[in-house]
Amino acid sequence: MAAALPLAALIPLTATAAGAATGAGPADVTARAAGAAAACSSVPVSAPAGAKIESVRAEHHAGGTITFPATPFSAPPPIKDVPPYCEMTVTLTHPGAGDHVKVAVAMPETGWTGRLQGVGGSAYAAGDFGAPLVQAVKDGYSGVTTDAGVPLTGLDTTWALTSGGEINKPLLTNFATRSVHESAQIGKEVTKRFYNRTVSYAYWNGCSTGGRQGYAEAQKYPKDFDGILANAPAVQWTQFAVATLWPQIVMNQEKTFLSNCVLDAFRKAAIKACDPRDGVTDGIIDQPDRCGYDPRTMVGTKVACEGKEITVTAADAAVMRKIWAGPVDERGRSLWPGLPKGADPSWLAGTKADDDGNLSAPGFPVAVGWVQTFLKQQPGFDTSKITYSEFADLFRRSVKRFDDVIGTSDPDLSAFRRTGGKLLTFVGTDDQLIPPGGTLYYRDRVEREMGGARRVNDFYRLFLAPGVEHCGGGSGAAPTDALGALVNWVEKGKAPATLAAKTADGARSRDLCPLPQVSRYTGHGDPAVASSYRCARH
Repeated sequence: MAAALPLAALIPLTATAAGAATGAGPADVTARAAGAAAACSSVPVSAPAGAKIESVRAEHHAGGTITFPATPFSAPPPIKDVPPYCEMTVTLTHPGAGDHVKVAVAMPETGWTGRLQGVGGSAYAAGDFGAPLVQAVKDGYSGVTTDAGVPLTGLDTTWALTSGGEINKPLLTNFATRSVHESAQIGKEVTKRFYNRTVSYAYWNGCSTGGRQGYAEAQKYPKDFDGILANAPAVQWTQFAVATLWPQIVMNQEKTFLSNCVLDAFRKAAIKACDPRDGVTDGIIDQPDRCGYDPRTMVGTKVACEGKEITVTAADAAVMRKIWAGPVDERGRSLWPGLPKGADPSWLAGTKADDDGNLSAPGFPVAVGWVQTFLKQQPGFDTSKITYSEFADLFRRSVKRFDDVIGTSDPDLSAFRRTGGKLLTFVGTDDQLIPPGGTLYYRDRVEREMGGARRVNDFYRLFLAPGVEHCGGGSGAAPTDALGALVNWVEKGKAPATLAAKTADGARSRDLCPLPQVSRYTGHGDPAVASSYRCARH
């Protein structure tokens, strides 16, 4: 992963979708909201249990076209036709914790649908106070997000250690679960006071860390949201956050560093070998877990790379094979799924060259931060020195120490089911940051816990998106309005039999199917059109 790669793809914005057009709240909602502009002033807010309100601040926004400053992580496009809205910022603390948590509630002054939408964060940022919150307002929601009392910079983990070098348990608890729960409570209360009307339906909308937050809500606070859209979720966090360091471990231990050109050559070779097996040659491996391509077939192949010609070696192929296979313990037993064939390996396995042309593997920043800060409690710890046996020990230590705090791995969703909640997720098979195997593993555990796929699909549906990368993008078709599908499911009882999806350029469409079914080409018709696909057993 070269340093010059844009971090926008590494730290994606919370997923946004219209959703508001699929149903309307009571007829008087818009009328009540229309007169609310003059009411954009601070309101009394009840403190959640165990917390204390420090301040409440109100700010009126004129709406229209809203632009967002570029950050090191993203450059979101302007959002047009935003109605005027009131943003209430509530700051709270937990006595004895020394924290200061901000919760923002943004409420449209016209067009409110009676719905609340919580928006999630990414990497080590707990929320997003920019484009996702404004998009929620435009779509007729009262939007809410939180910073959990930690920086919104995304990769900063220094907050997790006290001045004495110990884990800051209150802030970790905030980031893991507590702050989203409290933001749901505050968002509902502030919205009720602003419109003088109770929220009709509450939804969660998140991807990546935002996806993990959605699953945490379903597991720990099942009454907070009626519907949860949680895409590419970083569930099984304590395994994922160590497992994604595996490519760096392999290269350093084997003392073989693959240039990004060679990594890409392996990816393209795997696609060429396995792409046609689904009946359509479209640059996509529909089922990467069933692609048996062996990288050793590339040995001796010459790869053009930045004006040079590199010959693929047996050592290169061995490294690639281990990266795809995934991390193992000291006895060679699988610990976690590896990077899917077809996914861009440069994010987890990418290398960079020094001034002398020597390659090194910096490691996936999220995984590096987790090991340095949470496991080693040494911000400057050099993860490149980790041996295979040390890696296996860190993997086990991560689960043992932190799974009950941030693991998001509890398969018992019975309380969420009893509340009538609905959980909707899509995962790209080419996810280059959070390999989809973790989510599939979690889903399998839920099925085992709760009576099989059919019963689970009554309230929790997981859709695989072939060729789609982390939270969207890539060669495949991503859902165009997953939030709208969730709203229909919650409010009208229409469980999504498929999710309509399109490629980023709109040239190809496809209907995605909920597991245990997947989308398959029928064998006839235009492969670029959704009608040429059907749902078939995985």
